[in-house]
Amino acid sequence: MESINLNRLAYFATVVDAGSFTRAAERLGITKTVVSQQVARLEAELRTTLLVRTTRRVEPTEAGRLLHARCVLILRDVEEAVAEVGEANAEVAGVLRVSASNDYGAIVLAPIAARFRQRFPACGVELVISDAIIDLIGNKIDLSIRVGWLDDSSQQARRIGTFRQILVASRDFAAGIRVDKPEDLSSLPLVANAVLRKPFTWNFTRGDSEPRTITLREAFSINSTPAVLEATLAGGGLAVLPDYLVVDYLSQGRLVHVLPDWALPSGGIHVVYPAARFRPQKVTQFVSMLTEHIRD
Repeated sequence: MESINLNRLAYFATVVDAGSFTRAAERLGITKTVVSQQVARLEAELRTTLLVRTTRRVEPTEAGRLLHARCVLILRDVEEAVAEVGEANAEVAGVLRVSASNDYGAIVLAPIAARFRQRFPACGVELVISDAIIDLIGNKIDLSIRVGWLDDSSQQARRIGTFRQILVASRDFAAGIRVDKPEDLSSLPLVANAVLRKPFTWNFTRGDSEPRTITLREAFSINSTPAVLEATLAGGGLAVLPDYLVVDYLSQGRLVHVLPDWALPSGGIHVVYPAARFRPQKVTQFVSMLTEHIRD
């Protein structure tokens, strides 16, 4: 079979969509004769009849319906590719709306958003900070940064990093206890993060040792990760917190890493997008800055 003139696919698809050569010509801005000739040549190239012409309407044959379905996909991909190229060359402008959890949004994203604004002053930023899962489309969110484990595998998500969970206590609290193994934790108070599914039960691993599942005492829970941090700094008890939230306090000596030889499950840092075939330049640039920050 000879190579196909791809322009003729667009003419053919427009005729099917419009239902007539006349209306297709109007949509394409060319004469009816040109449309008719191009479709006829396409049929000749494919050696099959694609359209059945009646006095009132043009209907696709079975082969025509199959080709039209593919043409719709091909033409949509072309349109989106052109739009994507245009977006890549466009100025970063408008308003970027990003949602994130309280802790990650405040500690990591807010400084990055400030640098983003400095780099792209024509683009505003709106951070929506909440531990609740926010509907991206309904709230017109451009992207969401979700830390932990994603429940919905159908979401358009990309994992851009990981974080460690660390068992910590204030310096004074840690000085008053002795913990050599995970089992020693069961009688100690935990400042639990009520946002988590099982805030009092944790799995510890160490090398080739058997995993240990420990349930700590249910005495104190808070439904905000930053508040858990503050209560832990005040000596409220042990806490399991993400590394990005406690790293500075550990280096300052205000927090102590309890059972440093034992590891807790690590989690992922994900960018979650609303359904779309391509991303605006403002989204691409922000994710690039965040990814670079995580890598550094």
